[in-house]
Amino acid sequence: MSSRETDALPAGACAIRPGLSVVVMGVSGCGKSSIGLGLSARSGLAFIEGDRLHPKANVEKMAAGIALTDEDRWPWLDKIGAEIAAAHADGKAIIVACSALKRSYRDRLRAAASGALAFVYLEGSVELLKRRMGARTGHFMPVSLLESQLKTLEVPTGEPNVVTVAIDASIDEIVARACEGLTRL
Repeated sequence: MSSRETDALPAGACAIRPGLSVVVMGVSGCGKSSIGLGLSARSGLAFIEGDRLHPKANVEKMAAGIALTDEDRWPWLDKIGAEIAAAHADGKAIIVACSALKRSYRDRLRAAASGALAFVYLEGSVELLKRRMGARTGHFMPVSLLESQLKTLEVPTGEPNVVTVAIDASIDEIVARACEGLTRL
């Protein structure tokens, strides 16, 4: 994007490269939905809550405190990939909240997006994550599953088109940092 195009954006807008979809990723409690909604508002891109694409059996498993396996996650990741691919087929990009804990999951999403995909990795301390998970209401994911997510997590260091943002700030600050990183891609 040229400096003229960036200058033409409204104050506070997020200049994501045209055609580049974004997955806001990380373990439960990191703020994927809030940050995804913030990025959507600033960029004008549609937002999809990946948790809503989980099969009922996955939600029931997690609500019961049972960690998902790769076999549980593949169909869910394929649904998310299909949403990204459909948006791209329509000439649009989207923002999706999805844990995308392993590189193999992210690579599957990258393939669905034909490579036109960036990730915003939301990183935080275990203590902060537990505090956030304990404070939220109405979510199916219990705090007891945080440990299994942390064990599954493969931090995306060195992967292409990844912006890492610490979550020890306000939502507005985290969204602003994510926008800054995405603008540089």
